[in-house]
Amino acid sequence: MTRAYRIYAVGIVQGVGFRPYVKMLADKLGVSGYVKNLGGGEVEIYVEGGGASEFMRALLANAPPVIRLEEVRVEEVEPLGAAGFRIEGSEMARKRPSMIPPDLAICDDCLREVLESGEERRRDYPFNSCSFCGPRFSIIAQLPYDRENTSWRAFPMCHECEREYGDPLAGGVRRYYYQGISCRRDGPRVRLLDRRGAEIPDGDPIAEAARLIDGGHIVAVKGVGGYHIMALATDGGVVAELRRRKRRPQKPFAVMALSVDVARRLAHVDGRAAELLTSPQRPIVLLPKRDDSPVSPLVSPGLDMEGVFLPYTSLQYLLLAKTRDKFVIATSGNVQGEPMCYTLSCVLEKLGRVVDYVLDHGLEIVHRVDDSVMRFTDGEPVMIRRGRGYAPAWIRMRRALKRHAVAFGGDLQTAGAIGVEDKAVLTQYIGDLDSFEAYEYLDRELRWFASVYGVREPVLACDKNPAYRSVRLCREWAEELGAEVFQIQHHHAHALAAAADLGIDEPFVAIAIDGVGYGEDGSAWGGEVLFVDGAMYERAWHLRYVPMPGGDLAAYRPARMAIAYLSECCGDAEELVERAARYLPGGAAELNAVMREVKSPRILTSSAGRFLDAVAVLLGVAWERTYEGEPAMKLEAAARGGRELETHARDQVELFGELVDYARREARREDLAYTAQVALGRILGERACEAAESKGDRYILLGGGAAVNSYIVRGVRDAAARCGAGVLLPRRVPPGDGGLALGQIYFLTYTIQ
Repeated sequence: MTRAYRIYAVGIVQGVGFRPYVKMLADKLGVSGYVKNLGGGEVEIYVEGGGASEFMRALLANAPPVIRLEEVRVEEVEPLGAAGFRIEGSEMARKRPSMIPPDLAICDDCLREVLESGEERRRDYPFNSCSFCGPRFSIIAQLPYDRENTSWRAFPMCHECEREYGDPLAGGVRRYYYQGISCRRDGPRVRLLDRRGAEIPDGDPIAEAARLIDGGHIVAVKGVGGYHIMALATDGGVVAELRRRKRRPQKPFAVMALSVDVARRLAHVDGRAAELLTSPQRPIVLLPKRDDSPVSPLVSPGLDMEGVFLPYTSLQYLLLAKTRDKFVIATSGNVQGEPMCYTLSCVLEKLGRVVDYVLDHGLEIVHRVDDSVMRFTDGEPVMIRRGRGYAPAWIRMRRALKRHAVAFGGDLQTAGAIGVEDKAVLTQYIGDLDSFEAYEYLDRELRWFASVYGVREPVLACDKNPAYRSVRLCREWAEELGAEVFQIQHHHAHALAAAADLGIDEPFVAIAIDGVGYGEDGSAWGGEVLFVDGAMYERAWHLRYVPMPGGDLAAYRPARMAIAYLSECCGDAEELVERAARYLPGGAAELNAVMREVKSPRILTSSAGRFLDAVAVLLGVAWERTYEGEPAMKLEAAARGGRELETHARDQVELFGELVDYARREARREDLAYTAQVALGRILGERACEAAESKGDRYILLGGGAAVNSYIVRGVRDAAARCGAGVLLPRRVPPGDGGLALGQIYFLTYTIQ
């Protein structure tokens, strides 16, 4: 009897050669039927014949690694009497939601064709890619993933590309039915422009751009998801000029290196780091600097880690190979406080005074996508920024939503999300919502995701901070749609994000190690031990409240927090208060205002981040915040090579007092920095252990922007080891505000009926 099956494949199955793989497998096994893309990102397969059962087994066992099958639904059906197996035209109908494929780095086979191929069509071709690599999400206008729905629609195939596209014997599985197929005869053209947009005639614009970079010029280079600004990393004068033009005095720049061997000249790269650097996602990885690194100290001032990544397109590889150093600064092409440019008009309008030249090309970027950033926290890989390579792959949750949902995240380093069934689909990294461009960017991307996934009558989720711009956007959507809004406390959302990421659906204890989140009592929370039971939480303990003079201004002027802590812990520290006051731009008048607020505080804070700010000022490590987390990051760097001093503090105010005593005795700065962070972690860990023991919980989950700090996490784990609790960090989303939307979506799985 002939058996027939209809199969719906869900996961990363569009844009990764899945249909050609299915067709070639079916032909090999002699079964009949069809395969086609559907409008929700899923693939429908119909198969009949004597080999149908074997086909089913082989389909799951032999798929290429870039294909990610998350769900395969099979139903036995009546045979149709099909003759042969074919790839059918796509349909807009949605049967099951599936994944939008992320952008993937150039694979080894494609790079080999660029560097070694004897075939003129692909040798030195800047856009070489295949079914297993290349841009995906950044060039998708809509699903299904067909050429006409992507930026490749502007480039009709030449005869040779058409032959490889239609004949598996001509192009193999890598090119057969590959929607992005192209070559130097029919693909985009690279051109070199001056800062006003006039084209500079040159037979090899990539080689000329490399020569300009070597000569000290600053060049915008169009990549996947946006433009990088590239410049010499070894010339302090060039780096200083780039900082001046970009109005970025301290924030670190990333460095793109040609290979792992080149990266090893700049930073310490172990096996796990090399694996991350060469992965198809190609994130920026923060790695310990080498003492003999040729990179200028101005690239990442005051830090002990360098952000390093490898080329992920043929164009980038060809460019770096032609430079003198084989590595360059490759930072986001934006002006301070705004999202990265992804159109030429943005570059010419906003970067004209930043860059000297533009290396441009004609492949349209539909979605702006920043580079992802990873680091190792106490030896564990942790995500800092989730963008290219990872977004918008969904996070599958242990619980399912009863209704569609949209979450708006926070205001800093943020991402939004939509929720469908048991899937949370986070947008790519959006950034800070300080500018209208970023605000509009979040709105536009959420609307696109809602459209692609067929979101209807959603429930909305956002933070509780009434001043957040993300909350205002949420309210605008609510008014437009007549939708119900749920507001979730900031650190509760951090905790739930970690739980959703780790697949935990049971009560747990969480530590929020954060800058500032709006507290239920109106204070600025940020050093919390929470007992979380789904949509309910209990604030089991928190860092001791201290004044936060000037509110948010204290985050930008850390000396204010140093003065507040000195006043709380040390009544005889007038000389230290005067020393800290030197870092107040307003001088004596500002000091008087700060002291008035310390005595009669308007805002109190339990923030771990503000404690770290105060320690950074005490030790002379940092005295201003020119970018998010700067004092804490520099304090972590200052602890390198330190050892722990003896402390007996029960809270962070007492700990600050002990640090003051050690400082007066001229203890080494690295020892003080190390002690401050490890001891803070131990204090939080001890309180979390008490909560875990009282509730009978096995897990302590970590969240918040400062939860990536290795020394704090080491202190938490040291304390937790004494009570046998496991300490867990999220793996697929940032512990900071980039993961908030996931926690907000997970909250709704417990709330919506």
